[in-house]
Amino acid sequence: MIAPCAQKGDIAARLAGFATAFRLADAPPEARAALSLSLLDFAAVALAGAGEEASRILREMVLGEGGAGESTVIGAGGAKVPARAAAHANGTTAHALDYDDTHFLHIGHLAVVIFPAALAVAEREGAGGRAFLEAALIGYEAAAHLGAWLGRAHYEAGFHQTATSGAFAATLAAARLLGLGAEEMRRALGLAATRAGGLKASFGTMAKPYNAGAAAALGVEAAFLAGRGFTANPGAVEAFAATHAGVGDEAALAGLGRDFVLPAISHKYHACCHGTHAALEALGEALAEAMDGGVAPEEVALVEIATHPRWLDVCNIPAPQSGLEAKFSYAMVAAMRLAGRDTAALASFSDAACADPALLALREKVKVTGDPALPDTAARVVLRLSSGAARRAAHDLAAPLPMAAREARIRAKAAALVGEARAEGLWQAVRALEEDAPVSRLSGLL
Repeated sequence: MIAPCAQKGDIAARLAGFATAFRLADAPPEARAALSLSLLDFAAVALAGAGEEASRILREMVLGEGGAGESTVIGAGGAKVPARAAAHANGTTAHALDYDDTHFLHIGHLAVVIFPAALAVAEREGAGGRAFLEAALIGYEAAAHLGAWLGRAHYEAGFHQTATSGAFAATLAAARLLGLGAEEMRRALGLAATRAGGLKASFGTMAKPYNAGAAAALGVEAAFLAGRGFTANPGAVEAFAATHAGVGDEAALAGLGRDFVLPAISHKYHACCHGTHAALEALGEALAEAMDGGVAPEEVALVEIATHPRWLDVCNIPAPQSGLEAKFSYAMVAAMRLAGRDTAALASFSDAACADPALLALREKVKVTGDPALPDTAARVVLRLSSGAARRAAHDLAAPLPMAAREARIRAKAAALVGEARAEGLWQAVRALEEDAPVSRLSGLL
């Protein structure tokens, strides 16, 4: 493995040093395996999300603008646009369903920013699979470590880490594929710093996936400009932390290039905000324990959910009015689980569900509280029945499934989203990238 960058203070130099020196062989097998699973997950979720209104609007905008046919627009029948525009549309499309991966080291989504940027540039440059995977893995590691460097204070102040640390990561991935040197990468990061942004206030609206697409497009633009000699202050990265409630914890970058955090990626098995997943898993365990899983909705007296307080202003909408808002509502997703609705199914999160009297009645039986002693990744549930019985369960997403089990669940999810034949074709194209198959083989399926 490569040695971590030793410089202190110049964060852009440390990131650029990692991004220029990294080789795919430096990463452990589990990191490469997790990256491939995330790529399959991204492809399936993006294809399934291409019909969403947010996706359609962004797609129509970039197709209407036209330009050089460099990179594929997902869901556009093979149409191509400039790489920056493709990254913007594809990032938005991939996050439209909010069904993509999350890393809790920084509480952000990685695939929907990094893959759109890397795919767009790789296709434009005619890159092979290994070069693409190297760039994407650089982006994943940089995003998670940078997010930890910015710290929880940055997130709690209202900034969307997907769009902030994600923009820097997309810049590095694009710059690597363009073959930029360390000094050019430093300038590219300075450019990203002066434009990166995104707010949690956008959650529950089309602006949330827009954040992801905008960050991907910014990464492509910053790398292109820096490669053409555009100047910027690399110290703007530190200035970004100072002006955006970032902690700037250099210890968080100490393991970059040595301690690979990608294997800890958390994939979604429920079609809603990742902050609700630990509670859903715990509720499922409590239901399975109670009367062998045979709990009728009318037997439920109360559901008590304890979660970390930082999730209370993210995914605790008490009375969602739309399917999109329902994805950010502990009460609604718990009501769906109690009613036997499939929370892995996209169709479960509809506007009609938010007006369903049966679900509304169950929603009123859910009580959500914050417990600062819980980690971000965990939740506790108490299921109280009208008989007086109570069942307790806890779940922590930080204990990931073994890689084989993850592969089985993600491939099953992909098949459910796009059909078995299409999912298998995507998986074979993803696997072929390690053998250096051209990226166009995958993009052609999108």
